[in-house]
Amino acid sequence: MEKISAGKIDLQTGETEGLRGATAVGTRQPDRDVPLSELIDALNERFSTDFTVADQLFFEQIAETAIASPSIQQAAQSNSKENFAAVLDKHLENLFVERIDGNEKIFMQVMNNTEFKKIVFEKLLSIIYNSINRSTQSG
Repeated sequence: MEKISAGKIDLQTGETEGLRGATAVGTRQPDRDVPLSELIDALNERFSTDFTVADQLFFEQIAETAIASPSIQQAAQSNSKENFAAVLDKHLENLFVERIDGNEKIFMQVMNNTEFKKIVFEKLLSIIYNSINRSTQSG
């Protein structure tokens, strides 16, 4: 580093001049979001797995956990996608572990707390029953 000048900065109230953005237009195509269903399809094709829509929910949980993380949010907002990839790579394993731990906590509550299990059952009963009957009636 080299010092090239020294002096006072005069800060005054009044009109400010706006910032000008870049004027050159690149040729790069914008990234498109890939639905997690395409991820499941790609994994099944590449690794001969048989993941389903239910398995897709696990990946959605990972994505939502990452999106809710303040440090990951800040990294995504402050970096290009390429630079953010390195940050996410450092967090990904922890995201998976956190999600498994969260699911284990729910599992333990359902197995060990009859009141908790009853409420979960009643909600799932309605959701599953209505969803199946709605799709059968419209199909």
